[in-house]
Amino acid sequence: MGGKSENKANYFDKLKGLLEAYTSIFIVEVDNVSSQQMHEIRQALRSKGVVLMGKNTMVRRALKTFIPDSPEYERLLPHVKGNVGFVFTNDDLKEVRDIILANKVAAPARAGALAPADVWVPAGNTGMEPGKTSFFQALGVPTKIARGTIEITTDLKLVEAGSKVGPSEATLLNMLNISPFTYGMGISQVYDQGQSFPPSVLDVGEEQLLKTLSQAIATIATISLALNFPTLPSVLHSVVNSYKKVLAVAISTEITWPEIEELKDRIANPDAYASAAPTAAASGGAAAPAEAEKKDESEEEDEDEEGFGGLFD
Repeated sequence: MGGKSENKANYFDKLKGLLEAYTSIFIVEVDNVSSQQMHEIRQALRSKGVVLMGKNTMVRRALKTFIPDSPEYERLLPHVKGNVGFVFTNDDLKEVRDIILANKVAAPARAGALAPADVWVPAGNTGMEPGKTSFFQALGVPTKIARGTIEITTDLKLVEAGSKVGPSEATLLNMLNISPFTYGMGISQVYDQGQSFPPSVLDVGEEQLLKTLSQAIATIATISLALNFPTLPSVLHSVVNSYKKVLAVAISTEITWPEIEELKDRIANPDAYASAAPTAAASGGAAAPAEAEKKDESEEEDEDEEGFGGLFD
C-alpha cells in the first residue's frame, strides 16, 4: 500500500509541476499507438514539450485536488476520457501540433478493430491461384480467372469507417498485403492559458479572424442603431445620422452657420451654380480652337519657307 500511495503522490506532484511550468496542453488520443511510436514522439518533442500519460481516474482525482487553487483546471476534466494523455508545451501551438500528428505508421487490419476510414480493395491481379476463389466470393469480391490467377474486376469497399473489421476481412487484407490503417496520436482538445478549444481553431487564419470580427462589429452597430442604444461600433453612425438631421432642420428654417451657407445658397439659387460650369467649359473650349488655329498658321509658314528654300537650291 505504501508503494501505491508514494507513486500516487509522485504523480500528483509531477502533474502539478507541469501544469505550473507550461501554459498550453494538448489532450491527445493514443488508441493503437505503439510503445515505439510513443518513444519516437517523445524524442521529436524534446525541448518543445513533455508527454505525460496516466490512468484517467488518477488524472481526474489529481485535477480535482488542484481546482480549489486553480479553478481553470476544471476545463480539462470533461476531456479526460478514453485512452488519452497530455502533451505540455510553451512553444508555438501549430508547430507542436504538426510534430504530434506527423508520426503515423501503416498498420495491418486486425479482426475486431474499428476501422478509422473506409477500406477499399482495388481492382487488379492478385497473383493467387484459382483455388482461393471461393474465399473472395464469400466476401462478395467480384473476381475472374486471368492467366491462371485470380483477378479482382472492380474496386470494392470491404469495410466501412466506424465498423469492426471481421476475421475474414482481416485475413483477406493480409493475404493481399494491404495495410489500410495508419495509427498515431490524435488531438481531441487544446488547453491554452485557461481556455479550452478544439484543435481546428489553430487553423483559423488572420484574414478569416478579421472578417469574422468585422461582421460582428457590423451586426452590433445595426442592432444598436435599431434599439437606439449607443455602443462603440454605432457611435460614428449615430453622429453622421444626427448631423444629417441637423442639416435638414437648418435647410428648412432660418437657422444658419458658416459651413452651411453655401449649401443653402446652392439650394436657393441652383441656376447660378448650374450656369457657372458650362461657362467654364465653354471658355476652355474656345481657347482650344484658337490654339489649334494658331498651330495651323505656324505649320503653313514652315511649309512656305521650305518651298522657297527649294527654289534657290
